[in-house]
Amino acid sequence: MIATYRLTRRRAAFGMALLPFFAGCSTPLPLGLSPSRDPAAAARIRESAEAQGWAAYRTLTDINVSYDGQWRPLIGRIQRELVDADFRGPSEERIMPAEGAVGQAYRGPLGRKQVWWRRNRVRSNSIGEVAVWFNGVPSTQPAAQQTAALVAEGYALFLLGPLWLAERDLPMQLAGTERVDGRLCDVVNVWLSPGLGLVETDRLAVFIDRADHITRRIRFTLEGFEGTRGAVAEVDMFDHARRFGVLWPMRSYEHLVHPLSLPVHDWHVTGLDVNRGYSANDIRGPEFSRAAATPAISVAAAAPGSTIAR
Repeated sequence: MIATYRLTRRRAAFGMALLPFFAGCSTPLPLGLSPSRDPAAAARIRESAEAQGWAAYRTLTDINVSYDGQWRPLIGRIQRELVDADFRGPSEERIMPAEGAVGQAYRGPLGRKQVWWRRNRVRSNSIGEVAVWFNGVPSTQPAAQQTAALVAEGYALFLLGPLWLAERDLPMQLAGTERVDGRLCDVVNVWLSPGLGLVETDRLAVFIDRADHITRRIRFTLEGFEGTRGAVAEVDMFDHARRFGVLWPMRSYEHLVHPLSLPVHDWHVTGLDVNRGYSANDIRGPEFSRAAATPAISVAAAAPGSTIAR
């Protein structure tokens, strides 16, 4: 029997229950009006991008990555739609930087989930385009589409960090320093428009290592899903490895920081390769096709010449 995915009012209400209770609390990333562009902040993002392989990244037509990880139990109970534990298990993901497009193929206890997302790269009334399939059946549920767009855009940001930001003309400001795992980092506030997924605006804080210029943490709002509006989370990136000229975070950890502190998700890269040469149509549908269909090449054995930056 093929399982179908349906959202219920009870599940949605339970998933959003905590956020309205804390709605009056002060957020660490207020949206507000975006400031004028700070050249020093943009230069710091570009410096981090250069350290993580900007020149090599600019030659990539497609990025093919597979992930595995573990959700923390409590977050799965309070944000069922976002976690989507029935379907969001190990994944194969395809990123086309020049297209602003992402395809995701998940495997979970109830079957397959496929996501297509493309951010609108020009100013218009459209933020982006999203489609979701559960076991090959398209979903029209708003919550499924909102969370899929948020996750697809977010995971491209977490993987690429400053590379993802350096190619966009965004308002930024320097915001002092903080420590991440004992390492002194410069903090750059970014007003992201369009935001993460189907939303006009989000806020980011990017933590750039003062010593080696690697982006160690990204703090972000989650305005793209009605069940997480007002919340702020952060992702720490670890075990960077340089492959294909780019420095990739091979392990990541997400933590909710507002309206309460809560561990969310640990995940790691299990496969990675680049430049297969497929088209956007090959990742847009209920399953990947042609050159996009092959699983990402395993990273279990480090490629010759790879380096690790803790």
